Amino acid sequence: MTRKNKQPLSDRVSRAAEAALAREHSVSVVDVFCGLGWLDASLLQQWRRGQVGSLEEVMRASPPRIGEAMTHLREWATAKGLTPSETAYVAQTPRRQTLRFSLGDDPDIETAYRTHWMSPALPEKKRARIAAMASRAPELIAIVPTRDDWTCHRCGGTGDLLMMEDGGPACLACVGLGDLVFLPAGNALLSRRAKANSKRHAVVVRFSRTRGRYERQGLLVEPQALAGETA
Repeated sequence: MTRKNKQPLSDRVSRAAEAALAREHSVSVVDVFCGLGWLDASLLQQWRRGQVGSLEEVMRASPPRIGEAMTHLREWATAKGLTPSETAYVAQTPRRQTLRFSLGDDPDIETAYRTHWMSPALPEKKRARIAAMASRAPELIAIVPTRDDWTCHRCGGTGDLLMMEDGGPACLACVGLGDLVFLPAGNALLSRRAKANSKRHAVVVRFSRTRGRYERQGLLVEPQALAGETA
């Protein structure tokens, strides 16, 4: 298909935004770029884990094209009367550092990326709930290693669990979670209580070769979160 016959970018942005709005009741730049096919899910996850300097580094579009799409999204949202809400994006790491979107780290562009658009027809409480969920820090993920000979990129040690960082796998001690205890999955009520009572927690997953995906094994929680719960 020639470029002349391709659907205009404005129409593609509108279609991706409409789909996101119907699915999530809100629209973000990231939603639209995923809908356009400019972002791979695996690369997006690497960025969320703080393993990529900026989101634009892993996008399949040039900065001018990205800027054009963001302009179309803003125009579409304004025409529909959607309400803007700035959202916090923090990394899925114990440090919870702020994630960067643009190559140039321009404050105005960063704000545009963080802006989510919601329908003013939604009840105020629902808009507040959606905004709070969007700004919630992602859960930390601890991985059961598939190899016994893995080494921490910080200390050279090893362990039963690891967390992925920019420099490679890291042990729980080096990321400041070495004091947490493992609570196996299976008791939903106990897991909810322990999670609520623990200031720090992480989801433990193991990769299933047969299913080709990571599967939840349980939680890491603070020891005091289980005090009295398992007695």
